[in-house]
Amino acid sequence: MNRIYLALDFPCWKEAKQFIEWNELKGVPVKVGMELFYREGPAVIERLKDNNHPIFLDLKLHDIPTTVNKAMKNIAKLGVDMVSTHATGGSEMIQAAKEGLLSGLSDGYKTQLMAITVLTSMDKDSLNNELLLPGEVEENVVRFAKLAEQNGADGVVCSPHEAKQIKAACGPSFLSVTPGIRLQLSEKNDQKRIATPAYAREHGADNLVIGRSITKANDPYEAYQQAVKEWKHGIKS
Repeated sequence: MNRIYLALDFPCWKEAKQFIEWNELKGVPVKVGMELFYREGPAVIERLKDNNHPIFLDLKLHDIPTTVNKAMKNIAKLGVDMVSTHATGGSEMIQAAKEGLLSGLSDGYKTQLMAITVLTSMDKDSLNNELLLPGEVEENVVRFAKLAEQNGADGVVCSPHEAKQIKAACGPSFLSVTPGIRLQLSEKNDQKRIATPAYAREHGADNLVIGRSITKANDPYEAYQQAVKEWKHGIKS
């Protein structure tokens, strides 16, 4: 099973479609984020489903419980594999998100709820001094993961560096989706807590999200295949 989600961080469907077709990536799992979804709306999900792409809809919902519940009812009808909300919304919001997904089920298709823990663009300094959250990054991530698990989430979005601790705290069936993945020769860009596919698998990640290491590569098709090799076989270069 392919667990590597390609981040379609493009401004419009035309560019995303061209990238997929030109690089022979039809059918691979994809992540649709705010940039593409806010431009194209639910139609982009239908187009991707027509080409058999598993979809992680990464909208990072964060609002009052009632609003999130109603949004999730609509999202459930799209039939995506996963959707995200912020764990910092608290227990009531996470519960409301899960209830919305379950009550909005269409044709029995179950969408998994993933809670954002700490963004991979953040580090200890930003947590401690800007958000005034004490402790190490890992402590905060595990705390948010436990909150999410206790209130019905199916898993969390975290960096590969925290996946093992989350499994220990929340159990082996609690999923982890790990962005911040870079191939060996890729640049960090604005991500701080990054790792290779091999490291992520070795440390307990269930699914990867990879964007610029593939979309900005000279040969995106080969970059994607390299990521799959690193993930499956622990190849590090």
